Amino acid sequence: MNTFIIAGRVLSQLKGDKRFLALSIIAPLIIIYLLKLLFDTFPANPFISYTSFTIPMSAFIVHFLSFILCAILLVQERTRGTLERMMIGGFSKMSIIGGYTLGYFGLATLQATAVLFETIWLFELDYETKTVVMLFIVIWLLAIVSVMLGIFVSTFAKHEGHVFPFIPLIVLPSVFLTGLIVDPSGLPKWAEIVGDCLPLHYAVNIIHEIIKPDYDLSSTYADFAILGGYIFILWILASLTLKETE
Repeated sequence: MNTFIIAGRVLSQLKGDKRFLALSIIAPLIIIYLLKLLFDTFPANPFISYTSFTIPMSAFIVHFLSFILCAILLVQERTRGTLERMMIGGFSKMSIIGGYTLGYFGLATLQATAVLFETIWLFELDYETKTVVMLFIVIWLLAIVSVMLGIFVSTFAKHEGHVFPFIPLIVLPSVFLTGLIVDPSGLPKWAEIVGDCLPLHYAVNIIHEIIKPDYDLSSTYADFAILGGYIFILWILASLTLKETE
């Protein structure tokens, strides 16, 4: 019950901050449009399908924004003393983490939906309905992982500025090491291992598989399971870290 009370409070807070809510949705849409302009400048190459990069890039944009926005909002809650008041009021650490996660699921869902449909529309991608549904599930799961990652990282930050050093440490390596731009099998072994530790790697694997004309869904089960594992592990880690720092 406490989890839903906190989730309702987070949703009311997000709904009340219309400027933040609007920017959270509009910002990724602008970035997708700029990505379209960039791809339009590339010369036609029969050996390279630029459209195969669009959905993975969209997933990364959702991953990045969900992480940074959630982390900053949680740090603001901490500096205002909201978390401490909840704990004094008898809310458990698991219910606090679960409540904030559930509350931010709504924002993550809106971002995933808006980004996916704008990408399909702008790049004129022609996928079957079941493929679009699967793509949404992948981006949505990645957004949830990003929310959990943001909650976990926020426990190490005393103010909003402390969140930014985590961007080059956690998020930006995903651009180079996860298969977003280049095949990670061509990277040095240590870099390939680092890429295997990043959640975007598994989302990109699934996307690359399901955008094929005749994809085999069973080959994505392991990657889906690992994304689910990230959610569970980060939830546990965030709860344990909250216990140590509050």
